[in-house]
Amino acid sequence: MPLSLQVPCQKAGFVVLKIQRVNFCPSFSPTSKRPFEKGYHLPSHMSSKTAMVTGVTGQDGSYLAELLLEKGYTVYGLVRRVSQPTSGRSLINHLMSNEKFHLLNGDLADQNSIDNAVSQTQPDEFYNLGAMSFVPESWRSPMMTADITGLGALRCLEAIRKHAPHCRFYQAGSSEQYGKVRDVPQTELTPFHPRSPYGCAKVFAFEITRNYRESYDMFACTGILFNHESPRRGLEFVTRKVTMTAARIAHGFDECLWIGNVDAKRDWGFAGDYVEMQWRMLQQDKPGDYVVATGRTHSVRDMITLAFSHVGMDLTWSGEGVDTIATDQKGVVRVRTNPKFFRPAEVDLLIGDPALAEKELGWVPSTSFEELVQMMVDADMTTVQEAVDGGYAPPTPPE
Repeated sequence: MPLSLQVPCQKAGFVVLKIQRVNFCPSFSPTSKRPFEKGYHLPSHMSSKTAMVTGVTGQDGSYLAELLLEKGYTVYGLVRRVSQPTSGRSLINHLMSNEKFHLLNGDLADQNSIDNAVSQTQPDEFYNLGAMSFVPESWRSPMMTADITGLGALRCLEAIRKHAPHCRFYQAGSSEQYGKVRDVPQTELTPFHPRSPYGCAKVFAFEITRNYRESYDMFACTGILFNHESPRRGLEFVTRKVTMTAARIAHGFDECLWIGNVDAKRDWGFAGDYVEMQWRMLQQDKPGDYVVATGRTHSVRDMITLAFSHVGMDLTWSGEGVDTIATDQKGVVRVRTNPKFFRPAEVDLLIGDPALAEKELGWVPSTSFEELVQMMVDADMTTVQEAVDGGYAPPTPPE
């Protein structure tokens, strides 16, 4: 059995999973029992298989690890070593005591560590979810973004090419690759025009994945994922900033949400739905690239209105641009815009067409936008209430 190191991990790290194949694809919903919850039992009729997952400590990685374990996967992880034993692992801490989940030390910026992990574990599947995924940060750290998000994918492909050519590779793409969109909705054939260093890095990762597929006959594919959220999304992302601030206002900790461009439109889905599509892409006969989206678009304004309504505040909007505000039914200003939260180059409209994924892989998202927002608000209301009951300050979204 590969070495198991219970070391802390960050998003650029990755996890290896030893899995058991099953002959069905159970539905994945936010309310279904996860592995290792009380009352959950793994099927006993399974054969052995191995996979590696980068970014396992993040939103998508934690959901994917649960999904794979639900299918019988034994999990190994390659993660970056940091000083504190539990730092950055809160989303997978519930998996650490299970004998099928293991961590190995490694880094997407270090070719040798990836080579060693792939060579030792000989994975059948490799899911590269690791990245510097917060788009605004990519302007502050463009070179690191290119190294981790772009070249990190190349390092994974090289490790597979050299040490496990049988391994199937999944690259997590992004709707940010489209940027200044040329088609509405966006499909697998829509040209890319990225508008951030993050988007540029993702385009490189997409193209190098396709190049290795065509050059080395590798089973390598990319899922172009549109915005997908959950209660596990980091507080720095606009969706969690909205839902956590709504919960904090409802409990009297804050008075107002400060936000950027409320008119930006996105295709938002539930991360738990999207990771099943990632898995399905590696189960098909031939590799291909797919748009993973809901086919519906909503503005940031729409999301704010829905989130605040769920905590009992009906908003009325007024003003334009940086002068946009929203007041509640008592006339109290609950939302204000701040120019510092606007992007240097905005992406105004993203909406994906998931028709190919539905046709070829039978995948359709099961969680609506309204259900997603309510799920996130409910989770943050619970988090804030637990802080109140425990006598400590609730989480505060960073500016």
